[in-house]
Amino acid sequence: MRIAGSTVLLTGVTGGLGLEIGRRLAADGAGLTVTGRRADALEAAAKDLGARPVVADLAVAEDVDRLAAECADTDLLIANAALPSSGDLLDYTPEQIDRALAVNLRAPVQLARRLAPGMVERGRGHIVFVGSLSGKATSRSTSLYSATKFGLRGFALALRQDLHGTGVGVSLVQPGFVRDAGMFAATGADAPGGVRTVKPAQVVGAVIKAVERNRAEINVAPVELKALSAIAGQFPALAERVQRRSGAHRQVGTIVDAQRSKR
Repeated sequence: MRIAGSTVLLTGVTGGLGLEIGRRLAADGAGLTVTGRRADALEAAAKDLGARPVVADLAVAEDVDRLAAECADTDLLIANAALPSSGDLLDYTPEQIDRALAVNLRAPVQLARRLAPGMVERGRGHIVFVGSLSGKATSRSTSLYSATKFGLRGFALALRQDLHGTGVGVSLVQPGFVRDAGMFAATGADAPGGVRTVKPAQVVGAVIKAVERNRAEINVAPVELKALSAIAGQFPALAERVQRRSGAHRQVGTIVDAQRSKR
């Protein structure tokens, strides 16, 4: 699918990789609508991108419904918004659990359900879900985040089969550790020792490739991390032991503390 001339809805533009994705879409000639919960940050991002802003809290079902109604002509949905949801499950309130599930999983599912029929009717469209390698392999203090990303991966790949032959593609882009944006940039934590990171531009490039080439799944990570995540998916107990021995858990506390206010 060509991005130029497409009507695009991008969620999560005010945090992490959202602004970088938006800049590339705008440069490629998309008609861009962006959404976020904080009106001031959203207005600034929309001005930067020359985009239409729609304020919406994806944890609120009514806001998701309104967003879908206001963007019914969307050709390309990029579901990028997510809460970090790090930390042990026992530290979460029931309300915080519901919020994480709503933003990270329910909202993208509902937006896809609401926007896909118009795409199918027009015989043209694409849906990109921005997931994470945490949707293939687990690690300490990511039980809630991994639950949403495992769920998103399953939904995306099955929805792709459901929409096959309609002219509407579905893709999943799964970054590993990203430098200069996202978790490490926001928390000041270092990546686990010996683990290479990727640049935000690589994730943005993967999103564009997913749309233009109708790719099912793109994992954005160094080759060794791709291999490790694949092995971890098949042998979780082995991966657990390796992570413990590597000392990877030492960075977890810094990340969890820094992200606590975003629950």
